[in-house]
Amino acid sequence: MSIPFIDLKTQYRRVAAEVERGIQSVLMSGAYINGPEVARLEERLAGYCGTRYAVGCASGTDALMMALMALGVGPGDAVFCPPFTFMATAEVVALLGATPVFVDVDPVTYNIDPVRLDLAVRAVRAGDPSLHPLPQHAGTLTPKAVIPVDLFGLLADYAALLPVAAAHGLFVIEDAAQAFGATQEFSGAKRRACSYGQIGCTSFFPAKPLGCYGDGGMCFTDDPDLLELLRSVRVHGQGADKYQNVRLGITGRLDTMQAAVLLAKAEIFDDEVRLRQDVARRYAELLGALPGLTLPVVPQGNVSVYAQYSIQAESTAHRQELLDRLTKASVPSSIYYPVPLHLQPAFANLGYQPGSMPASEAVAARIFSIPMHPYLTAEAQQEIAKALAG
Repeated sequence: MSIPFIDLKTQYRRVAAEVERGIQSVLMSGAYINGPEVARLEERLAGYCGTRYAVGCASGTDALMMALMALGVGPGDAVFCPPFTFMATAEVVALLGATPVFVDVDPVTYNIDPVRLDLAVRAVRAGDPSLHPLPQHAGTLTPKAVIPVDLFGLLADYAALLPVAAAHGLFVIEDAAQAFGATQEFSGAKRRACSYGQIGCTSFFPAKPLGCYGDGGMCFTDDPDLLELLRSVRVHGQGADKYQNVRLGITGRLDTMQAAVLLAKAEIFDDEVRLRQDVARRYAELLGALPGLTLPVVPQGNVSVYAQYSIQAESTAHRQELLDRLTKASVPSSIYYPVPLHLQPAFANLGYQPGSMPASEAVAARIFSIPMHPYLTAEAQQEIAKALAG
């Protein structure tokens, strides 16, 4: 049995007719950039997420970059990020001349720890690394923003995070690249990913829960002033017309054909989220009794979209043993993320040392991911469980 890690082919067969109609409509119109499908998608997804506005863009990385630029983040600013995440979260901070200040994660949810965030902000304000590990040689920094990451499809703990950010005057940029469609009970109501903080960001990379057939992303906000800034930054800092540039910006547009693909996929998205829950439940039943495995934990009141199904082994050696078993059984696997960002060569200038982010380092040494998508059959999952059992 061939088991794909993510099954885009089966999904395509389900939406093929609508996708092809959408692409054909774009081809006939010739409106390849900012065609009407982009505006339709922005309106559709803003409504879905419960925000007033959405701005389509070229990737999840561009969404984060645009958000930081719209909020005026730059040199001398500290932006607080988890180290256990994809490179883009902190990369955009450094590209703008600001300084990523890494904050360790909760070892259960893998999302940024609100208690450690409070300590990190206090440490930056006091210039005191005894309170929390800080970047070396960064000089005096001004706490400016925090980028919580909704890792593996699970929303961060916004009930605890947002008061910390408010108390310290931090902007909140939600990195929901892996969590579009996830929900959380918040202040007595169900709220979706991308609706937290000043700006929410997501990615439509093909492997994401809602993905297009290339690169794509989106920013979400309730603030009309931020809406105009995001739209301006998206197109070279455009002002009243395309040849008036009132600020520096990027080429961050979402192309119209990708918008057409996403409009088609949006029709089945809620059903795919439901199917992901079924896959996760079957995994819990099949793997829950296997010794030495720590399965994903979804706190009460949350619905994860399981962008990845990530498991912790007992140790690095145990993980390798399990990966070898999967390979022998022709089951694909992956490790998200083997080296936390604070230990990546690209951030060596910040001077973080091994041991400074113990939870992230421990998780990185043991975690691995197995196939997860809405079309994973019970039979395939039984084969995966059999391989892991050895």
